[in-house]
Amino acid sequence: MTPKTPVSVLVVIYAADGQVLLMERADAPGFWQSVTGSQDAGETLMETAIREVREETGLDAAQFELTPWAIETRYEIYARWRHRYAPGVTHNTEHVFGLKLPAPQAVVLAPREHLRYLWLPWAEAAERCFSPSNAAAIRLLPARL
Repeated sequence: MTPKTPVSVLVVIYAADGQVLLMERADAPGFWQSVTGSQDAGETLMETAIREVREETGLDAAQFELTPWAIETRYEIYARWRHRYAPGVTHNTEHVFGLKLPAPQAVVLAPREHLRYLWLPWAEAAERCFSPSNAAAIRLLPARL
């Protein structure tokens, strides 16, 4: 397995009414998150965001309003997931995007990645996230609605 690149995207998928899509991780039940994923070699961050949205939800991000939020967070990779990276890699840089949908809609989850999904009001979604950077990004949503 090729080690993951320590550069990733976080895509907050939200509806015009302020509801946010969260998904429960298959490898960590009880851990809820937005779409996330590492950049592949040769991809732009926008291409990574589009690919990850498609892989994790079945949605075509090009049909909606996908925007970079100019937020970059460097964080320590959780020890339980460090084996996915090259030896010695301990930190990841995450780039935040928002994907605005007209209304909440059904998604098709990647079963190896997520168990189930919920649409929640933004404040409740932020509280449910296990990742502090994910929660912080969701808390910025009211200014973007």
